[in-house]
Amino acid sequence: MFPISDDNPTLRTPLMTYLLLGVIAFVWIFLQKAGLDVTAMAASVCNLGMIPGELTGRAPLGFGVPITQHRDCLVDNDPINIFTPITSMFLHGGWGHIIGNCLFFWVFGNNVEDSMGRFRFLIFYLLCGLVAAGAHIAIDPTSPVPTVGASGAISGILGAYLVLYPRVRVNLLVILIFIIRIIPVPAWLVLVYWFGLQLLTGLPQLTSIRPDASGGVAVWAHIGGFVAGVVLIKLFENKDFTLKRTSWRHRLHPNHP
Repeated sequence: MFPISDDNPTLRTPLMTYLLLGVIAFVWIFLQKAGLDVTAMAASVCNLGMIPGELTGRAPLGFGVPITQHRDCLVDNDPINIFTPITSMFLHGGWGHIIGNCLFFWVFGNNVEDSMGRFRFLIFYLLCGLVAAGAHIAIDPTSPVPTVGASGAISGILGAYLVLYPRVRVNLLVILIFIIRIIPVPAWLVLVYWFGLQLLTGLPQLTSIRPDASGGVAVWAHIGGFVAGVVLIKLFENKDFTLKRTSWRHRLHPNHP
């Protein structure tokens, strides 16, 4: 199931959403070489990805994590490490990773931006991403494994959308073998379902039984970002914008909630 659109029109062009998506695409294509250059891809993830153990100082210097068949990512104390909670937000690990993140950002980001204004949205996005990074570090502070992706910040957008527009219809592309359908469902159902999956995947990480339960996905970053979005949205929301948007949506879709 993939969200492809919603019945939630914007009042203004979401320039900040477009700008952030553009930066993500630029980094993927020109810095990470769209995944086609293994050396460039590995270097970007290792040098600019966030490694919890580097930030906490609890991973041994020089410890290597295999990142490609012939290359290890070594734990170091490079001064740039302090900036990796930000730089890692604009990096991705593959085509599926970046397409999935950008799809969610495309569907939900414009509405959240339109509800708070462009500059506030940028601060909100980065702050949710930093909270997500903090949650990931808190769960595994000794990890020497680099983490990349915009999903923590985007999770904050999902949390904000849940608070602001829980009853708006989201159109899901559902693919079941040879059956393809677009099904409209309430946003709260999509977002609560998504958050529930993150919790079910992440809870085993809180025990010592299966520390690899998430299969390499930083689900606690998703959870932390989502909770940050839910908590912070009312501080960033511009109520005048939200009221105008709600009125406009009801005029366009009078039979929808």
